[in-house]
Amino acid sequence: MFRPLLILLALICSLGHSTPVRLKAAEQQKPNIIFIMADDLGYAELGCYGQKKIKTPHIDKLAAEGMKFTQAYAGSMVCQPSRSVLMTGQHTGHTAVRANDLNQLLYAEDPTVAKVLKDAGYATGAFGKWGLGYEGTPGRPGNQGFDEFTGQLLQVHAHFYYPFWIWQNEKKLMLPENENNQRGRYIHDLIHENAKAFIQKNKAQPFFAYLPYIIPHVELVVPEESEKPYRGQFPKTPIPDPRPGYIGSEDGLTTFAGMISRLDDHVGEIVTLLEDLGIRDNTLIIFTSDNGGQGGAWKEMTDFFNGNAPLRGHKGSMYEGGLRVPFIANWPGKIAAGKTSDLQIAFWDVLPTLAQVAGTEVPSGVDIDGISFLPTLLGKGDQPEHEYLYWEYTKGKIRSRAVRQGNWKAVQNRMNQPIELYDLGKDIGETKNLAKQYPEKIKDLQQIMQQAHSEPRDFPQLLESVGIKGYVK
Repeated sequence: MFRPLLILLALICSLGHSTPVRLKAAEQQKPNIIFIMADDLGYAELGCYGQKKIKTPHIDKLAAEGMKFTQAYAGSMVCQPSRSVLMTGQHTGHTAVRANDLNQLLYAEDPTVAKVLKDAGYATGAFGKWGLGYEGTPGRPGNQGFDEFTGQLLQVHAHFYYPFWIWQNEKKLMLPENENNQRGRYIHDLIHENAKAFIQKNKAQPFFAYLPYIIPHVELVVPEESEKPYRGQFPKTPIPDPRPGYIGSEDGLTTFAGMISRLDDHVGEIVTLLEDLGIRDNTLIIFTSDNGGQGGAWKEMTDFFNGNAPLRGHKGSMYEGGLRVPFIANWPGKIAAGKTSDLQIAFWDVLPTLAQVAGTEVPSGVDIDGISFLPTLLGKGDQPEHEYLYWEYTKGKIRSRAVRQGNWKAVQNRMNQPIELYDLGKDIGETKNLAKQYPEKIKDLQQIMQQAHSEPRDFPQLLESVGIKGYVK
């Protein structure tokens, strides 16, 4: 007589234990998203893109087990506007921030990737260099959809690896171990540890971890353990930093290689953490750089490593070396291993792509320039393509601009200079200016430039100047 009752009780207990499991599975139906962006990493400074002197095994593995893009473009040729493009899904003819200008910032009404994903139920965190708003402005990460932030709000502060403090959410985290010229806390490591803690904390729910790491942006400095494997491999080359208050290196090539290797090691740590947490298969990882490899005082360093090869130019240039970047996507079981795509994509495509990954849409009434490249990632469906890609650098007025349409690339380095024309299908190094041979094509691309530009908003002059006093020595 008790047997039916016992069976019923056993069934109830079984359901009681299984329900949380099913709920957890339901929570994990939306994939986690980790977007890692290096700072000033050149197109060919990774092994999977042809680098021979610097070892990047962890990032190379992401490419080997995922998809590598060969025609991916940053939002801009320099840091700050590139990040604005990434966040808003709008190219530099439309996005808020169009130059390295501390007074250009995001406003409350601007769309961002983080806002879209947060509204879709994601925990959101940013760790590293922000550059789109600072304390007391609507451009702060917390006002742009991020639940957590650790790093530097001002991009000028993100040039230093041993500062006296950084931002952690809404407060300054003081670092007394770096005062009095001490190198106690390498700031990239602290940022990285906070990123890992965020992933650990949110392992049971969908999360978006935006990791705009500051490596390998100069200043040239890295802990000794990252330099040690390269000691004696390259000519010992002092590379001083011409900027007052910045650290240079007596063995600059070794230091730079060590910085990239440290970045690579930390990418490997992120992957290992996901595996240990049992969420690797449900996580999309994207790795890229914010613009091309470093030029100026560091041009010879970049060139020694063929960091932008075979492209022309460096960071700060509208040529391919300033705009084309490595771009890797890895999602086990979703993105087929060992794939290479020549689809032309740009940072303004990230917002609609990640929205589609999350099973949501860009809010109605929000104008973006991006196109989701999820069909290419998954190898399913028709992939729409851009009619053109457009960039401008605008500080007060347009100072330089470029447009790519198919294999044609038009570059205007200064507005008082003629437009140059290149056929990237035959001349990826932009060595042969074809403007005189194809005047009609110049007219067509110039018209696109004009149509793609909207007048930038007026920004209040909130900061006249920002120094480093109180941040570093």
